[in-house]
Amino acid sequence: MAAIFSLYIINKSGGLIFYKDCGSTGRMDTNDSLRLASLWHSMHAISQQLSPVNGCTGIDLLQADTFDLHCFQSLTGTKFFVVCKPGTQHMEALLKHIYELYTDYVLKNPFYEIEMPIRCELFDINLSQAVQRESVILLGR
Repeated sequence: MAAIFSLYIINKSGGLIFYKDCGSTGRMDTNDSLRLASLWHSMHAISQQLSPVNGCTGIDLLQADTFDLHCFQSLTGTKFFVVCKPGTQHMEALLKHIYELYTDYVLKNPFYEIEMPIRCELFDINLSQAVQRESVILLGR
């Protein structure tokens, strides 16, 4: 079983622009993934406002019994989050690498419209390789 269950990219207004299932047992349909992205965007925004600490950027890690949710927010407000096995390490580095892939293959694509769903083959290929490489490292195979 993969250590990484799924990956989401949310635009700055809370719309899901990318979803990748990485081998989770209960694959979600499109509506469920859209609801989850919208819910996470809202929780992230509310946590910034409710924080008693000045300069809070939102929730970076949500831990549950059966999964961890790691989040990285870029300076433009685009959020990248991954759902993985509890206690999985180095997810921050993976999310930053995914952000680099996003900037290299999506934002530099002259046919991509900002804030729209991502449909870029080179991004998909390199993302799959990065997630697979990370899963192999995490599982020790």
